[in-house]
Amino acid sequence: MVSVGTIIWLSSELMFFAALFASYFTIRSVSTSLWAENTALLNVPFAAVNTTILVLSSVTCQLGVFAAERGQVGRTGAIFDPRGWGLREWFMLTYVMGAIFIAGQVTEYTSLVQEDVTISSSAYGSMFYLTTGFHGLHVTGGLIAFIVYMIRTTMGRFTPAQATSAIVVSYYWHFVDVVWIALFAMIYWLQ
Repeated sequence: MVSVGTIIWLSSELMFFAALFASYFTIRSVSTSLWAENTALLNVPFAAVNTTILVLSSVTCQLGVFAAERGQVGRTGAIFDPRGWGLREWFMLTYVMGAIFIAGQVTEYTSLVQEDVTISSSAYGSMFYLTTGFHGLHVTGGLIAFIVYMIRTTMGRFTPAQATSAIVVSYYWHFVDVVWIALFAMIYWLQ
């Protein structure tokens, strides 16, 4: 039931992001010169590296789910040998990669604000910060979910219900990654 409920909730989140995409494209269609001058300020290579980190975090998250399904909560070997990593190690790496992504977003925001691209400076700034900012809030929510879940795995013995929770957290994380891939394509490729 938890998995089904999560999928239904993620469907509503998808509608929210669909509305943001529609707004972005609508405003862009009537402000083409504004988009041309502001997208030139974007650091596409930096954003591509940041995107790669987030996408790879989905891989590490899924490896954590596989470990949870095996019932392997912690590592079985040396810390620097990923072949023996369990759920906690994979989820911790996923958390770190997500935090790096958020730090990259903050870095990008800082450089754009220095170029006078702010939420109140233009329609472009409003749409850029709304779309990427709401996504960043969702990533932050995922990071909080990882922390809560990791704490739960330290309380008592690992159960099938906790393995299901790992799967549910991964659904959310994969959703956030897929949304970012679409946002990246919309903002950085379709300049």
